[in-house]
Amino acid sequence: MAGDDTRIDFVIVRHEDDEPVGEVVLNEISNRNANIRIALFDTQYFNKGYGTEAMQLMLNFGFGNLQLHRIELGVYNHNEHGIHVYKKLGFKKEGVLRDYLFYNHRYYDLILMSILEDEYRELYLNGRFTKQK
Repeated sequence: MAGDDTRIDFVIVRHEDDEPVGEVVLNEISNRNANIRIALFDTQYFNKGYGTEAMQLMLNFGFGNLQLHRIELGVYNHNEHGIHVYKKLGFKKEGVLRDYLFYNHRYYDLILMSILEDEYRELYLNGRFTKQK
């Protein structure tokens, strides 16, 4: 992956002991656009703010360092917590791919969301997000 200029992968680690808890990735980078995805390695790391902080840092990196214009993601409709976090970070719903995933004898919709650089900068400049050290 190191030679792939269409993606950037970071490991999420805890501040206190450098324990890896997940990953956050910008991929499909092209034409000032990218897709973002995040995964925490175990449920013990859920609801502790790791994902929110990692997404915020990656948005800072994408819009700042990479000068992206648009960052998008897809989230399944049963992931209510994820949808809440993405909205909190400024992502807006763009559309729905109905019955996109069949899992465990049930269909799930895929919700498409994105955030544009000016939307993110507005949130950042209004103090909704603080600069990370």
